[in-house]
Amino acid sequence: MLCLLTACHDNTQLPDSEPDENNIQTCSMERYQAIAKRVQTGDGQGHGPDIGSTEWQSVVEFKLKVRGQNDVPEKNSRAWCDFIEKQLQADTDLDDANKMNKTAATTPSFSCEKVIEGSTEALICDQSNLANLDRQLDDVYQAALSKSSGGMRATLQAEQRGWLKGRNECWKQELQSQCIAVSYQWRIAELQARYQLVENTGPQFYQCEQNPANELVVTFYQTNPKTLIAERGDSVSLMYIQESASGSRYQGRNESFWEHQGEAMVTWGYQQPQMRCVRTQAD
Repeated sequence: MLCLLTACHDNTQLPDSEPDENNIQTCSMERYQAIAKRVQTGDGQGHGPDIGSTEWQSVVEFKLKVRGQNDVPEKNSRAWCDFIEKQLQADTDLDDANKMNKTAATTPSFSCEKVIEGSTEALICDQSNLANLDRQLDDVYQAALSKSSGGMRATLQAEQRGWLKGRNECWKQELQSQCIAVSYQWRIAELQARYQLVENTGPQFYQCEQNPANELVVTFYQTNPKTLIAERGDSVSLMYIQESASGSRYQGRNESFWEHQGEAMVTWGYQQPQMRCVRTQAD
């Protein structure tokens, strides 16, 4: 009877076991810090969101060009860290493809054996600088493709076909070779910026016309020529740097950004009035 009350109860201590990492739902600060070493989220002056915070995670998603995508896991989760680390690994694997190799072979990415005499392709085959630009663009384009899937990949491919048609229109220009070279340089810079293939600074935040709701978010890219991507509400504009006597002036299709001594004059939309925008400091 005593056995039933005490002795039959097994008090043997089970050995301590390691926690199953798969059951850990949150991401560790150690992993957040590892991501922070690879993704610049501050403004370069010591200002920026706290590492691991929801705001910081949002900036990381923006810098990796994945913010708003349906396949991005919920913030503050282990799955989120897994996803971001996968994106960073893809960037690492593509480093060699993203570098501009000025000593590349003098043949373009396509075969010159069957090009039509007098065509744009024939001119590219004949001029080593154009052939090198073609190889550089092919490397960047392949890197962009590797970061795309589904509808985004199809859109990129369609855009590339459209760009090729535009490049071939350079035969109408008096300086045909220069037109082709500029077309390549701008396309390379566009893909590098849109697909986060080069170093960048930002995002930087601007308040326009003293209205907190009228915010402009700008990220600057180390492309050649230099570029920026500006976001205002649901609109996004890619702009290229222009020659300027003072400050930094960028021009997009219907948008412009001219920063000088801490403030920017911004035009957003066709024939829209200029706005005065002042840079705000991150909390």
